[in-house]
Formats: sequence, structure tokens, C-alpha cells
Amino acid sequence: MTLLGLGASAACGGEDPVVVASKNFVEQNILGELVAQELEARGIPVERRLHLGGTFVCHNALVAGEADVYVEYTGTAYTAILERPPISDPDSVLLAVESEYAERWDLAWAPPLGFENTFALVVRRSDADSLNLSAISDLARVAGELTAGFGPEFMAREDGYTGLARAYGIEFGNVRQLELGLMYRALEDGEIDVAVANSTDGQIEGLGLVVLRDDLRYFPPYQAAPVVRRDLLERIPAVWDALTGLEASLDDAGMRALNHQVAVEGRDPATVVREWRAARAAAEPVVSLTRKSPNELRPIIGGSR
Repeated sequence: MTLLGLGASAACGGEDPVVVASKNFVEQNILGELVAQELEARGIPVERRLHLGGTFVCHNALVAGEADVYVEYTGTAYTAILERPPISDPDSVLLAVESEYAERWDLAWAPPLGFENTFALVVRRSDADSLNLSAISDLARVAGELTAGFGPEFMAREDGYTGLARAYGIEFGNVRQLELGLMYRALEDGEIDVAVANSTDGQIEGLGLVVLRDDLRYFPPYQAAPVVRRDLLERIPAVWDALTGLEASLDDAGMRALNHQVAVEGRDPATVVREWRAARAAAEPVVSLTRKSPNELRPIIGGSR
């Protein structure tokens, strides 16, 4: 019998539903729904606990067995949960969280979904064209003529404005501190010229903004990937097939488009995800890049993997 058959028969045999959680913002509601629908498509019953809370709420729910799976960001796990100083190499961050999550909590990281949600500097498309801006380093030659708008957290964080200005040699003509909710309006109205955003915000697409490439890899990597309890994978092996089937399925632009439909257009996340899955199924099948079994992810204590 295939793993899918085992998983489906186990689920239909009276097993408890898989509890899918998410953090409490739009993107996470979409990702939680994506995981839930992928599991349900394989005959696995699901209980949704979406919009559950912040990073620590979701992590603690997973560790306590109150949730089975949710989508986390590698940089958040590395810096907030593991309390390590940020580094810029995505593979090193992913390897570290895979290893320590397995050792400390018996949790497995499925392959990344294909996008990162990190800090991003955005500008109006007209300015990107007229000033020839495509990367953050391009700002160095024109920053003195521009006004930047940054949120309080970005102004205060180690990996925020101070370090960014030092790394790129940027000195803006003026820097305004704005609440995140006012940032896009200020950029649209011409009150600021450069803003800091989350790289997958739906408003980026809605306003036709340009994300400047972080060509020095200053910002830590925040790859989105499902984190799952290993005992669930032993109970229902088809869960791993479902999660690895989502590998590299969404790039930054794709996630921004989904966020835009929900955050800007006000559409229902479940409907948006259902349509996205249907469109993906109609396209050419995606070949998984990793497809590691969860047992292969278990680290060798005291040695390299």
C-alpha cells in the first residue's frame, strides 16, 4: 500500500483530525488554509485553528501537542525561537532550525514553500524608472535627494535602518518615522519616496510599487516552510507527502498576489486558496526539489548532518 493509502486509511479509521494552526495576520491565514486544503485533498481530516496568535503562541501550541502543523519563517525561528544572532545565508539558517527543532522538540521542517517574507525597501514605479533603481545599492547615489519612511520597529532593530545605512552607505535627505499602517498612503501621496515594507505585502502589487533587490543580502532570510510534529508523520505518513508537495510552489510575487486578493480586495482566504490550487493543478506538474523523508531530517547528535 502506498503512503497515501496508509494515510487516508488511517484518517478514515477514526484518527483525530490534523490540527492546522496559523499566526494572526492575513498571509498566515492564507498559508494555514493552503496546508489544510492540501491535507483534505488527500482524505486527511483537518481541524483549523487559524489566526491563533503570534510566533510564540503557535510554536508553544505545536510543542504542547495542541496543534500539529503551521507555517513558520526560518529567520523568525532562528532569531526569535532559537535566540541566535541573525545571519544572511538561507541554507545555514534552514539547516540550523531543522537540526535544533528536531533535537529539542521532535519537530520536522518540511521543504520551503518558495518565498521569503522579509523586510523590503519599496519605491514608486515612476521613481524606479526615472532614477534607474532596481537594487538597494542603487539608492546610494540618490539617497540625499529622497525622503524615507520607516516604522518604529525597523528604526530600533539591529537588522533595521542603522545597520542598513551602514552596510549600503546610504544617507537619506530626510527620514520620517511612521506607523506601518500609514506607510503606503504616505508613499502613494508623495510624502515619502522610499518605504520599508514586508516583502509579500499585498499592497505592493495593488499600488504598483517596486521592491528593491537586497543585493548585499543584508536582511536575514525568512523562508516560509511548514513545521510539523514528527509523531503526526508516524501516525499519518501522507501528511509528509502533502507538505512536500507544496515545495517551491509560491514565489514572492505569487504570495503578494494572494495577499492582495485577501487584504486589499477583501476576498475569502479559503476561496482564494481553492482557486490557486485549481490553477496550479491545471498547470504543468511541479517536481519536488527535495522530497526528503522526515527520518532523513533527524540530526546526528554532536556531529554534522
